[in-house]
Amino acid sequence: MKKQILALTLGLVSLASYAQKDELKAAEKALKKDDFTGAIAAITKAEPLIANADEKLASKFYYLKGEAYMGKNDLKAAGKAYNELLDFEKKSGKSRYTDKVMPALSALIQKVSQKAVNQYNAKDYSGATENFVLTFELSPADTTFLFNAAVSASIAKDYDAALTHYNSLRKMGYTGVTTEYMATNKETNEAENLGSKQQRDLMVRTGGYINPVDRMSESRTSDIIKSMANILSIQGKYEEAVATIKEARSLNPEDMNLLLTEADFYIKLNKMDEFGNLMKEAVVKDPNNAMLFYNLGVVTYSQGQMEDAKKYYKRAIEIDPNYSDAYLNLAIAILAKDKEIVEEMNKSLSDFKKYDELEKKQKEVYKEALPYLEKGDALKRTNETVKTLLNIYQILEMDEKSKEFVELYKNMQ
Repeated sequence: MKKQILALTLGLVSLASYAQKDELKAAEKALKKDDFTGAIAAITKAEPLIANADEKLASKFYYLKGEAYMGKNDLKAAGKAYNELLDFEKKSGKSRYTDKVMPALSALIQKVSQKAVNQYNAKDYSGATENFVLTFELSPADTTFLFNAAVSASIAKDYDAALTHYNSLRKMGYTGVTTEYMATNKETNEAENLGSKQQRDLMVRTGGYINPVDRMSESRTSDIIKSMANILSIQGKYEEAVATIKEARSLNPEDMNLLLTEADFYIKLNKMDEFGNLMKEAVVKDPNNAMLFYNLGVVTYSQGQMEDAKKYYKRAIEIDPNYSDAYLNLAIAILAKDKEIVEEMNKSLSDFKKYDELEKKQKEVYKEALPYLEKGDALKRTNETVKTLLNIYQILEMDEKSKEFVELYKNMQ
């Protein structure tokens, strides 16, 4: 009984082998006639049987499959088949078709990648994305093409695709770090990346370049995470964006741009306490940045901390004496006292002595704010600055200035 089962099994294997050979012969005949549809049909019939094929038949199957799809101009399927062939023959240790396929696959990769570059340069970012992805699929080791696809998709505002590609890069552990073959141009005295060691060494030998040195490029990891965070922000997913940018900052804690990006997300989330904390961190890292102190002024003003707000605005002005918004916001912070004084004046209408004292106090506030308003107006005049100054000049009984600004305000209407 066992012998009969064994004989039957051998018979099935032989039948499968014959079927494989027949289908592959049919595919070969179809290819010779440029009948690529017929070749693909034969290959498709053979595919379920290929798992049990011997190495010679399996290699032939992948080769014919690649040729058939290449004939149909299905570059993705052709490239996949060629890569499967290369992997299979590398594992088997026997090269039957590798030498035939390598030049064809290299030419295919070059053709598709150049098309992607041309589309990118022509601002056809959707087309560029598609062909950068295809280039990567044809040459999976060249992960830079997938990075290019992510960038192109982002510019094309295909944000879901961009996030997909960026996430794929992160799962692969892509950093973008490469060896740069540098040498100094004798004519310009500038260090240049000459592309390859062979090219760099040749340029040095010809005498046009000196000081050859290899260096590693900077990692793109934090840039990728920042790009993902920006996309999430554009999609209104600010909480996810914050979590993502925090990860980028953990990798590059000294990057001020990442800090400011996180701070911007907190504004959108209306988390001004978090924004203020980051601004305080930022001014420690960059103590001569007027914008950072200005932002701190805005935050502390919104929190009702007027003295701190004034301090920060004044520091911004010290750093940048032409920071018009800092002058105007400083004046507004000073004038914040006016509301409280006016409320007290309204309660003291029958107490003439107290009312006069409050009115005097009010004028002192206006006098304190006036020089900052005038400077802000001089740097960036608007209807609002002119109107505010006109009111103050009238309250302070500055008649000449009042007349001047009455005419000025009329002319601006």
